[in-house]
Formats: sequence, C-alpha cells, structure tokens
Amino acid sequence: TLSSLFKKAGFNDGIMLSVIHGEGEADKLQHLYAGETIRFATNSQGELVAIELQRSLLESLNIVKQDESFEGETKMREPQSRPAFASGTIDGSLYLAARDAGLNDRLTMELAGIFGWDIDFVYDVRKGDQFEVVYEELYLDGEKFSTGQILSARFINRGKENIALLYTDSKGNTDYYTPDGKSMRKAFLRTPINARVSSAFNLQRRHPVLDVVRPHEGTDYAAPPGTPIKAAGNGRVQFAGWKGGYGRTVILKHGDNITTLYAHMSRIGKNMKNGLRVKQGDTLGYVGSSGMVTGPHLHYEFRVNGSPRNSRTVKLPDAQPVPATEMARFKKVTGQRVAQFEAFRTNYQQLALASED
Repeated sequence: TLSSLFKKAGFNDGIMLSVIHGEGEADKLQHLYAGETIRFATNSQGELVAIELQRSLLESLNIVKQDESFEGETKMREPQSRPAFASGTIDGSLYLAARDAGLNDRLTMELAGIFGWDIDFVYDVRKGDQFEVVYEELYLDGEKFSTGQILSARFINRGKENIALLYTDSKGNTDYYTPDGKSMRKAFLRTPINARVSSAFNLQRRHPVLDVVRPHEGTDYAAPPGTPIKAAGNGRVQFAGWKGGYGRTVILKHGDNITTLYAHMSRIGKNMKNGLRVKQGDTLGYVGSSGMVTGPHLHYEFRVNGSPRNSRTVKLPDAQPVPATEMARFKKVTGQRVAQFEAFRTNYQQLALASED
C-alpha cells in the first residue's frame, strides 16, 4: 500500500495525505501497480521535498513540494524511432516464419491483423508464401527497448501480392491503405471470433441433432465457453435474447440490407438491447452451448436482403478509402514509405547475395 511505502521511507500518514491532496496530478500517486518504482527525495533536514513514481520506461509521475503544498505532473519521455526490416518465407506457419525473421509476437499479430481482411491466416496461408515488413524499433538513451508500429508491409499469398502502407490523415486518424488509397480494412470482419471452423456453410447439411437434411445457413466456430464474440461490422442491434434453437442470440442490422446473426451464446454482452449502436469489434457476447447444439460454439450467419451467404467467401464491402481532398497528401507520405521499403528490400537482397558468395 502507499501508506506502507511512506512508512518504509520514514514518513507518516499525515505527510502521505498532504501529498495526495496536493495540486495538479498529485492524487494519481494513489494508483499503484506491481512492478512500479517509487523514489523519495529529502532536503538536509530530512523533510520530504519530492517523489517520483516510475510507471514505465516512458512514463513517470513527479511530485515536488512548492512552498507549503505538493504539486504533481505526469511526464512522458519520447523514444527515438528507427526503421527496421524483416523478411520471411512461410514453411509451416506465419508465427514460426515471423519468429525466424526476428519479429516479436506483437508485430506478428499486427501483421496478421493488417492483412486479415483479405487473407484467412488459418486456411489461406500456403507453404512458400512470403512477407516483408518495415517496422519501428524504439530506443531510449541509445538502447533498444521495444518495437513500435508497422510502417509498410508486403505479403504474397498464393502468388498474389498485397501491400499495406501506414497513413495518418490531416485529422490525426491512422490506418493502413493500399498504394492507391483503398483501406486495408473491410466494412466487415471476415470472422467474428478467433477460432477454427467446426461446421461450414452448407445448404445440404444433415443436422447433427435432428438427423435430417436441413440447410446450415451459417458457419460454426468451435471455441471454449466464454470466448468473446465480436461484432463483424458497425450496426444496430435488431434482436438480443433467446431465439428458439439458436439459444441466446444477437442479430445486428447493417447498411446495404445486410444482417449478421450470432447464436448459442453462454451470455449476451452487457447493455445489448434492441436499437443499440455497436462498432466493429465490440463484444456482443460469449461462446456457449445454449439452444439446440451438441457442444460450445458460435453459429454465425451473414445475410443479404434476408438470403444467407457464405461469410467466408462472400465479397465484403470496403471501408472508406482516402478521400479525394486527402489524396495529394496521401501520395506524398506513402511515396516516402514506398521508397523506404524498396531501399530496405534492395539492401536486404544484396546482403543475401553476398552471404551466398
């Protein structure tokens, strides 16, 4: 506790209270987390004159005595960013190839997220697929301590080239785009859950419980109970509750006469009610086995004008591209990204040839 830390440093609770009741952000000293470092500074008379709470390598809370009161301020250090390059060829999985190329887990997940709208990394990736990435390495006082964002990336899947470039628009919104300004994102997630398909879309499927031929108008994803289920796209809740054999179900209504259905939940998310607006990626509920099922899974349906479509193959509408008013600025910024990417590629290829010699 904060009290025990003050006592260990030789100060009573009265002094502690005078600190946290000080000016500015001094009260934030009450919010302590394991692993943080606290330092106490005294004058020649042994009086407390300053406290520093080191929250991370980049963030610290500094509290200094001013006259008769304490004043606190959060200070952030700006790391130095240096671009780095990684390249790999998939032999088994993206994870293993990325690790061999020197990418950490976070960058690997970010890479999969950037291209995940067009590539299903569970089913679409093939041996021989290639990737190249320019990303940020972050330094403090000349020493590398972490990695930042992916700046540009290229992924070749089954011979098809996919290129993504990071761009921050004039309003401060950051996203990834193709070189011609199309968003890498789609208006819908291809899959609303991180899980494997247990039963595919099949209009001639034999029902596993009823043992009769009944169209399977969605896709089933087997996952442990409690796994979060995400909204595939922006929309409004059309239904949230118990729906016969579907069990606990949420139905979203989107634009272009599209609806998505999420069934067999163990529980529906908080505040999910008819009319609620949700954003892509919001948690709608959690995987369960409610309704007519043989085990825990998500049943997901994608419908256009009321007709079922295979969510894994249907053409998904794109998210908004770079607006025409931003295009000149976009071309200038991404032109620099492309030039940087090509310079890294050329250097990497030259080094690879030299090592072979």
